[in-house]
Amino acid sequence: MSGWPILSVITFLPLVGALFIFALRGDDERTFSNARWVALWTTVVTFAISLILLVEFDPGSPEFQFVETRAWLGPNIQYRMGIDGIALPFVILTTFLMPICIIASWTSISQRVKEYLVAFLVLETLMIGTFCALDLVLFYVFFEGGLIPMFLIIGVWGGKRRIYAAFKFFLYTFLGAVLMLLAIMAMYWQAGTTDIRALQAYGFPPGMQTWLWLAFFASFAVKLPMWPVHTWLPDAHVEAPTAGSVVLAAILLKMGGYGFIRFSIPMFPDASEFFTPLVFTLSVIAIVYTSLVALVQEDMKKLIAYSSVAHMGFVTLGIFSATEQGMQGAVFQMVSHGLVSGALFLCVGVIYDRMHTRDIAAYGGLVNRMPLYAAAFMVFTLANVGLPGTSGFVGEFLTLVGAFRANTLVAFAAALGLILSACYALWLYRRVIFGVLDKPSLATIADLNGREVASLAPLIVLTILFGFWPMPVLDTSAAAVKGLVEGYLQALGATATLVAGF
Repeated sequence: MSGWPILSVITFLPLVGALFIFALRGDDERTFSNARWVALWTTVVTFAISLILLVEFDPGSPEFQFVETRAWLGPNIQYRMGIDGIALPFVILTTFLMPICIIASWTSISQRVKEYLVAFLVLETLMIGTFCALDLVLFYVFFEGGLIPMFLIIGVWGGKRRIYAAFKFFLYTFLGAVLMLLAIMAMYWQAGTTDIRALQAYGFPPGMQTWLWLAFFASFAVKLPMWPVHTWLPDAHVEAPTAGSVVLAAILLKMGGYGFIRFSIPMFPDASEFFTPLVFTLSVIAIVYTSLVALVQEDMKKLIAYSSVAHMGFVTLGIFSATEQGMQGAVFQMVSHGLVSGALFLCVGVIYDRMHTRDIAAYGGLVNRMPLYAAAFMVFTLANVGLPGTSGFVGEFLTLVGAFRANTLVAFAAALGLILSACYALWLYRRVIFGVLDKPSLATIADLNGREVASLAPLIVLTILFGFWPMPVLDTSAAAVKGLVEGYLQALGATATLVAGF
């Protein structure tokens, strides 16, 4: 691998595909078909190259690997790329899901097809770059740059209230990021560098850590999203096209959790410990409250959106438990949720394309006409519940183990979310799939076609595979998580020793 900038290739290859699509002339169906094939092959090749990372990556090392450094904005702000065992699963998840998103959009998007595909390819570059960046300024560029294509995807190709949802999404996430930018500037003035590796080893004063932590929290909490700054998510999901909802739930939300792991815990350990009770409180409220809200939803997308907020509560519990089990559980939960929530939105898109409604009351008895669809939907519903044997169980179990070690009462309160998730998920499945097929509009509804099977089948395989064999994700992240937790505890110990000396 020496001398080959593989991370840069994976990051910017989608832009090459976007340029090819820009070069296509015409607005007829033949041009649209060519654009779809260019986008599909671009994302497939990007995914294939990213698999080389799995082969060459050393899971026993906690250090960043495949590191690239180039001159950029001066000697202290450089183009730095690299991944460790925490970032790698998210890179692979992103490249894996993008071809599925293109397939899911094959027939549902018929207007401004070229622009739509370009927006997705640009978004892929920005998402991969976020997980690979080793410079704070570069991270910020990728992290915030993703707002633009997602804003367009919702605002141009969304539903009836797409403008409102797009602006709400943009304003919520952008305002939080402004505070993070100010914190990045303060860190540069204090440490003299924006190298993430150097900043993780730099000891910021405890008082400064508090303000820096809050500034980063403002951005990551909205992105995740945490209660009570989650209200933009249901609107964005409801109005976004199917593939937009998949990307939003499966990848963009994970940037918030990744940010907590990459920045908040290692760079601001004293502040993280101080604010842990706050995070635990908000996480438990998110798990219980948004699960109850999901129970009363009549729109399938809204129900799954509130479910995502609840599941992200487990992620923050695991991260701020500051234990290896909790941290690994958080990483695994994010990967699992990326697969399961993305698949659930695809399932909603399947019947929406046929009936053009997401109202739960409009369905019922689909198992009589769509047995393949009912089987696929069942797998993802049970994974969303956290049934043993699915990937959803592993992440939730580990995060609860970590939370139990940190705070028993919090773990017991969070466990209520497991019961509530079974209530809303099975309630949705029963009303849509089971019962009598008595609605005339459903009498001729068709089962999954070959394209839909191709998009759902890989997700079914991975959901079950990771449920029985989670080691590919856990082994990859183990060394990096162990090093992160040890560094966090050492920093806290050093602070305690310094205080005791006074």
